Amino acid sequence: MISDLADLYQEIIVDHGKRPRNLRVIDVANRTAEGFNPLCGDRVRVYVQVDGERLADISFTGSGCAICTASASLMTQFLKDRDETAAHETFEQFIAVVTGQTDDEDTLTALGKLAALAGVRKYPVRVKCATLPWHTLEAALQDTDNVVSTE
Repeated sequence: MISDLADLYQEIIVDHGKRPRNLRVIDVANRTAEGFNPLCGDRVRVYVQVDGERLADISFTGSGCAICTASASLMTQFLKDRDETAAHETFEQFIAVVTGQTDDEDTLTALGKLAALAGVRKYPVRVKCATLPWHTLEAALQDTDNVVSTE
């Protein structure tokens, strides 16, 4: 069972790494931010069209390793049409899971396919790859002009 789950998670990461969803510019985005991971070379820009409190559309562009790309792809799929509060809560849950702060089954279930990235906690350098899109999203939602860096 555990091996099957690990295989499924690997499949999800490979799929989103090779065929990322929402890899595009949103011309009408009213929140954007850029993130950079100097260690790995990942560079990502997150675009959000916020309508009231709702993330009406969310996408990303950039180049990065499979983990970073998969994380950005899964993030955009998961958060589209959710509100900003839910996005912030998901950010906190995701960071806690990938940094090894929690293994809570309810949290993993709530994250859905995002839980596929939980295994990066075993590889501290890869944690930065997985979290870069999320920190970039947080900067976009806070409407800051700074470039987010993992260092």
